[in-house]
Amino acid sequence: MTNLLKYSVITVLALLTLSACKKKGGNSSTTNWKYNDAEWGGFEKVDYKGQATGPNLVLIEGGTFSMGTTEQDVMYDYHSIPRRVTVSSFYMDETEVANVDWLEYLHWIYRVFNESYPEAYLKALPDTLVWREELGFNEPFVETYLRHPSYTDYPVVGVSWVQANDYCQWRTDRVNEMILIEKQILSPNPDQKDEDNFNTEAYLVGQYEGAVDKGYEGPAGEERRVKFEDGILLPAYRLPTEAEWEYAALGLLGNQAYAKDERITDRRLYPWNGNTTRFMQRGKYQGEMMANFQRGRGDYMGMAGKLNDNAHIPAPVVSFFPNDYGLYNMAGNVSEWVMDVYRPMTSTTLRGTEDQDLNPFRGNVFKHKTLDEEGRPVEKDSLGRLRYEVVKDEDVADRLNYQRGDVINYFDGDQESEVLYNYGVTSLINDKSRVIKGGGWNDRAFYLAPGARRFFDEERASRSIGFRCAMTRVGGPQGNSKKGGNHFPKKFKKKVKRKYK
Repeated sequence: MTNLLKYSVITVLALLTLSACKKKGGNSSTTNWKYNDAEWGGFEKVDYKGQATGPNLVLIEGGTFSMGTTEQDVMYDYHSIPRRVTVSSFYMDETEVANVDWLEYLHWIYRVFNESYPEAYLKALPDTLVWREELGFNEPFVETYLRHPSYTDYPVVGVSWVQANDYCQWRTDRVNEMILIEKQILSPNPDQKDEDNFNTEAYLVGQYEGAVDKGYEGPAGEERRVKFEDGILLPAYRLPTEAEWEYAALGLLGNQAYAKDERITDRRLYPWNGNTTRFMQRGKYQGEMMANFQRGRGDYMGMAGKLNDNAHIPAPVVSFFPNDYGLYNMAGNVSEWVMDVYRPMTSTTLRGTEDQDLNPFRGNVFKHKTLDEEGRPVEKDSLGRLRYEVVKDEDVADRLNYQRGDVINYFDGDQESEVLYNYGVTSLINDKSRVIKGGGWNDRAFYLAPGARRFFDEERASRSIGFRCAMTRVGGPQGNSKKGGNHFPKKFKKKVKRKYK
C-alpha cells in the first residue's frame, strides 16, 4: 500500500469517526446518559442552528414602545389611547401580498381541489366587484386589476379577513413542503389531489406520507419522518397582531441614539421622521412623496408632468422608501388586515386588565385538535387538514389563567362587563369586526399614522384593503447570530460564581 493510499484511508476513517462522535451529541448534564444513542434509550438532542427566515420575511426585533395615536385625534374616536407595551420578536413580510402571489394560490387550489371540490376555488376568489362605483367608471379594474400582467406586482385587494387567513395557512404548507423537498426528504409531487396534499400538521401526526425521496435520518441514526422537535419545519404564517403591525410600522430602531442605549431620539408620527408626507432631506429626492394616499379632495396622484405619488390606485408592492426595518408601504397604498377583533377599549386600557401589556391581542378562541377515544387526532377532513374544536368552558373552569374557550368579548361586550354593543342599532361593532391599519391609496394623511385604527367586517372585502403575513419568532429575540441569555462575558460569570460559591 502506497503512502498516499495509507493517508487517504486514515483520513477517511478519521472523518467517519469525527462524524460519528458529532452525531452522538454528548451526554446529559443532569443524568450523564448519552444523547442520540439507541443503546442508551435513543433520546435525541438536536444541534439546532436557529429559526430560518422564511421567504419574503424580515426579522422584527421586539421591544417596548408607546402604542397608540401620535397625533391629534381629529376624529374624536378616543379608541387609540397611548399605552406602554412590549412586543416579542417576530417576522413580517417585506411587502404586501401581491396579485401574483394570490394567482399562484388560486392555481394550486384549482389544480388540487377543482375536480372534487370546486367550491374551494370559488371560496378563494377575490371580490373583483369592489371596484364598481355607481357614479364612477372603474369597470376596467373589475376585469384587469387581478389577472392582467400590468398589475402582477400590485397588492391584492378584494380579499376578506377570512380569505387572508386561509392564504396564510396555505402558504405555511407550501413553504414547509419546499423545505422537505430541498433537504431531499420528500420528492416534488405535482399530482396531489383532494385530501392527499401536503399539510404541515397532517404530516407531523402521520396522516400524510407523500413521495419520499431519501427520507430523514434523525440524530440517533434512526430512519423516520420529520418531527416537530427537529426544528426543521417553520412556524405558521399568519396575520400580524395590531401591536406587532404598529410596532413594525414605526420602525423606531432607526431613532435609537446608540446601539447600547435605551433611548429614542425622536418620536415618529409616520413610519419615517418628520411631520410631513414628503422627503425632507436635501438631494434629488427632496420633496418626493413618501407614500401613496389621497392628498386632497379629487387629488389622487397630482398633475400631469409632475405626479406626486405616481399612483391613482394602489402602487406596486415595492414602491417608495422602506422604513427602518426594510418594510415597504407600511403607510398608504392599501390598508392591511391584522388579527385583532376591534374594540374601542383595548386590552391595556380596560379597567381591571392593565396587566395585558405583553403582546396585547383581542380575538383569542382557544382550540385543540379533535381527538379519538385513544387520544389521537381524528382523520383529517376532505381538504387534507386536521380537525379542531373550541375548548369547552367546563373543561377549563378550574384553571387560573383562563376559564373560557371563546374570549373575543372578554371584559368588553360580554354579560360580565359593563359594556355591551347593540350591533345594527347603536353600533356597528360585533365579534366579526376586525382591525385594519396603515391607510390606503384613497385615504387622507391622517390614516397613515401607525397608531390610527379602523375596523371592517371580517367576511367583507374592499378595493383599498390588502394584507401581509407575519410569523412567530421562536428562540432568542435577537436572531440566530446571538443566542440570548444575559450579557455578562464568560470571565465575569466565572468571577461571580467563585465569589458566591
